[in-house]
Amino acid sequence: MPAGILLEEEVSQVTAEAENGFFTILPRHIDFVAALVPGIFFYLTPDAEEYFLALDEGILVKQGDRVYVSAARAVPGDDLEHLEDTVDNELKVLGENEKKARTVMARLEADTLRRFTRLGGERR
Repeated sequence: MPAGILLEEEVSQVTAEAENGFFTILPRHIDFVAALVPGIFFYLTPDAEEYFLALDEGILVKQGDRVYVSAARAVPGDDLEHLEDTVDNELKVLGENEKKARTVMARLEADTLRRFTRLGGERR
């Protein structure tokens, strides 16, 4: 994540979602890179405990015996129902913040265009 590492864990299986659907990585899987879509990321520990992360868009890199995932936002959870509620609440807040940010950006863009138009008129 941009602010640092959210999780560093030994796992025996990873399941994630790319544009063409879900895929699972097991030990000795071939190295590859995948663009992840927003969704649920599952991992299984060597003790067969299942954990979940809700991820924003991201990149997964499998290299050797390591899997790296980079995402702008992630929400951990140990049960899907709780994670779904958490994600719903966070997405609502993000949605409201994004609307406010878009409104501010639109005002800034309009103000910039007005200023450029005035500058162009003054030079004539």
